[in-house]
Amino acid sequence: MRIAIMGAGGIGAYYGACLARAGNDVALIARGAHLDAMQANGLRIRDFGGVDFTIDPVNATDDPATIGPVDVILFCVKMYDTLNAAELCKPMMGPDTVVVTLQNGVESVGMIDSVLGDSRALGGAAYISATIVEPGVVKRNNQMAKIEFGEAYGTLSPHATAFAVALNNAGIEAAVTPAVQVMLWSKFVLLTANSGMNSLTGEDTGVVRADPVMRDVYRNAMRETVAVGRATGVDLPDDIIDCCMDWLDRSAPVKASLAVDLERGRRLEVEWLSGAVHRLGAHTGVPTPIHSTIYAALRPRINGAA
Repeated sequence: MRIAIMGAGGIGAYYGACLARAGNDVALIARGAHLDAMQANGLRIRDFGGVDFTIDPVNATDDPATIGPVDVILFCVKMYDTLNAAELCKPMMGPDTVVVTLQNGVESVGMIDSVLGDSRALGGAAYISATIVEPGVVKRNNQMAKIEFGEAYGTLSPHATAFAVALNNAGIEAAVTPAVQVMLWSKFVLLTANSGMNSLTGEDTGVVRADPVMRDVYRNAMRETVAVGRATGVDLPDDIIDCCMDWLDRSAPVKASLAVDLERGRRLEVEWLSGAVHRLGAHTGVPTPIHSTIYAALRPRINGAA
């Protein structure tokens, strides 16, 4: 398959490297020092529990117009770059190209479709922790590398179906779901609690789960997101919070990307995380005191800090 990775940071670059290693024609769209390093030395992967590998040479560029039409665009940019990145995708869009977004939050499909046309974007979720440890070098930090995605009406185009096969052949577990909104919101419940508590406390999930006060606030933050999701019409499962707490207790300690960006003075995605819970809660009449507080506390740093 011809696959473009729009936003080849930690997660995008890892998935792109696995797909390229499996023989797919993969183009990585990146910028800055990370792009320079990949063009000079290839893309090096430090794998979790596996064998490190390098893709060299690697097809990496900052100009999507040089790539041409592809079968699938794996869309991995930060939420604040969504509209600009979708515009940049236009030269890569053929008549049947699909865009699989792995972005945080529950609003990216509509944003991408507003630029590229209705039903071009598929909602997806990445269950992985991967970071750029130095330009051109990506480290996977946990065992899981799963991708789950689906279309709003439960059908899949031939390119989307073939993409699931390509992912599995590349060693990436791919799950296709007909209930994409439930899938996105189920991850959103965990993601908003994780990102908010990690950012406010400065601590990873290992510290949060061990402290009874932090743990209780974490659970109540999830209750808020569940209530908002149900108020918008999403049929979240009754055991969603218990499942998320089980993940918290069983998984190796991690720190959400929002907290890492906060520590490093980068621009923040909080507008589409706790900010979205606050905004959608206000729209549906659901109180969200925890997420509204998280959003308010992080707003002064929303554009990064010196």
